[in-house]
Amino acid sequence: MPQEANQVSAPAPARQVRIELADRSYDILIGADLLGSAHSYAGLPRASTALIVSNTVVAPLYAARLQAALASAYAKVLLVTLPDGEAHKDWPTLQLIFDALLQNSCDRKTVLFALGGGVVGDMAGFAAASYMRGVPFVQIPTTLLAQVDSSVGGKTAINHPLGKNMVGAFYQPQRVICDLDLLKTLPARELSAGLAEVIKYGPIADMDFFSWIESHIDALRAADSLALAHAVKRSCEIKALVVGQDEREAGLRAILNFGHTFGHAIESGMGYGAWLHGEGVACGMVMAAELSQRLGLVDVAFVARLRRLIALAGLPTVGPVLSQSDNAGRYLELMRVDKKAEAGEIKFVVIDRPGSARVQSAPDALVRQVIDACCVPL
Repeated sequence: MPQEANQVSAPAPARQVRIELADRSYDILIGADLLGSAHSYAGLPRASTALIVSNTVVAPLYAARLQAALASAYAKVLLVTLPDGEAHKDWPTLQLIFDALLQNSCDRKTVLFALGGGVVGDMAGFAAASYMRGVPFVQIPTTLLAQVDSSVGGKTAINHPLGKNMVGAFYQPQRVICDLDLLKTLPARELSAGLAEVIKYGPIADMDFFSWIESHIDALRAADSLALAHAVKRSCEIKALVVGQDEREAGLRAILNFGHTFGHAIESGMGYGAWLHGEGVACGMVMAAELSQRLGLVDVAFVARLRRLIALAGLPTVGPVLSQSDNAGRYLELMRVDKKAEAGEIKFVVIDRPGSARVQSAPDALVRQVIDACCVPL
């Protein structure tokens, strides 16, 4: 690996990616020191009130700076602070947002600002989609995972005890503001979890990007500014291209769920929060690649290459045991609740060749073999 990839770089220049959705198109801003810049919020819908939705970890770090930046544009800048973690991505926590909106007599022009990771972004977006049948919102993702995936594309949801993200809506933000400086406070585990969603884009769409990640994985784990800027921009470019063609996941967009069918089963089966979303996706990608190989679509070398990169990113490659009596059966049970399942038939995102993916079913017996192979030490 080149020596310069390990060195901490100068701040990356600001970059911009456009999501093309006709009259609902919007920009993703990527760069340093965007949170406190008035320019980041220029051209957003005008209103008397803005509501910042954050959580107990992020709000003490960044809410005051955002409130100051918004003060010149909104007469009232309110803050609601949610409990942190996937375990709180539920109805009672969602109600806290509605309580704040109603108690402050917020009207249908009120703008919500989601300041946090994927959980905050999903919940604020779902609240914005629902309150008075829809109010504007802006995503300000504070984790790598949210910057490269969950903040982009308009998916909003909460979890149900029987399945992840099962209650929600497609609702696009007005803008996504990815301030790379916010990643500097991320714990190493959270940064690695975000790298899972970065790695995902290679096998499904761009193996040149996958090779770039391999050669810069140390720099990415060290939160190098230039490396992160490129990773966020390229990830957003790929997702923007897919979402622009298939906003509501009628076909193509489903490939963005590579690793997620297995990964969501892990998250649900372990209890929300035991594994981070990116950790579940990482292990799920190994399992999905193994399934692709057993279907005769990719070779063993590709699976090994993907597994190696995931391990270098500091992520799990071996699945947890969810049931001592019938582990594969428990996985299958949980995956049948997946949103891609049709009439109880599980659909998987498989790699038909490196850099290209599709959705298809697979025999339960073959899936059981994959689970058995991936849930024991290799």
